[in-house]
Amino acid sequence: MTEVATSDQLLVVIDPVARHGDGEAVRIAKDVLSAGATTKVCLPDGPEEFDRALARRGSRRPVVIGDDRALLRAVSLLHRRRELAGCALSLVPVGVGGGALTLSRALGVPMGAVSAARAVLDGSERRLDLLVDDSDGVVLGALRIPPMGGDAGAGAGAGAGGAGSWGEDGSRQHPHWLRTCQSLVRTLAARPARAPASASPGPARLRVEVDGRTLIDLDQPVEAVSITPGGAGGGARIEIRPVSVGAEAAPLEAVARTITVSGADFRYRADAVVGGPVRTRTWTVREGAWGLILPG
Repeated sequence: MTEVATSDQLLVVIDPVARHGDGEAVRIAKDVLSAGATTKVCLPDGPEEFDRALARRGSRRPVVIGDDRALLRAVSLLHRRRELAGCALSLVPVGVGGGALTLSRALGVPMGAVSAARAVLDGSERRLDLLVDDSDGVVLGALRIPPMGGDAGAGAGAGAGGAGSWGEDGSRQHPHWLRTCQSLVRTLAARPARAPASASPGPARLRVEVDGRTLIDLDQPVEAVSITPGGAGGGARIEIRPVSVGAEAAPLEAVARTITVSGADFRYRADAVVGGPVRTRTWTVREGAWGLILPG
């Protein structure tokens, strides 16, 4: 009997959002993967089981069936365990909601269950850059800092709707209708509170330093800041849109390996998750830090 190669031994971890939201796509993906490789299927019910399954994968190649948040959770776990360098991830994107697969699509993952599963079996590893912040958080795609008073919190978890998902802290996120009812109850029960001064509408005043030099300072308000890994020379692309007075202000652009943003408390959106508020945060580019199996 011929020994099965390590690359043909798959650990298939199915996110519960995918199971409950599109069971047919999950079944199709499982059938295609099982026909082409030896598979062990895990059905975690929560973040601890999800993490435990990946941590105990052994020599099996991990395949995540789920949305952007499931992919982000897998990369975050492997980063915390310092195992990203020796582990190539595969993703079969199954999501609920319009924005659930925005990151997956941008990374080049096929959107159909059959084509994505075939890419898992026949594709090749591509090494991708990663942004790592000073709290050991990771960013796979885009990082955006909206203006103060902007809708930074709305859409937190936009990539996870429908049957429920897990929050950034690992807590269970419930379906939209249930969250709406819970929010209404909390609103009726809560005492009115004065909004903090930092929540008042207005442009953000931030200092943005790139590789040790100041790109913009607190005296110049900005509408938005975006940071994206994968820039030239292993850096990240930074774009700052200053507040325009009269004629439209041209955006400030740079490519850097280390970016520090500081100022009044600000929130930021990293992939599908809203972080903060923080007064300062530094992101560093890790070139080719993680591997994703994509069509050849």
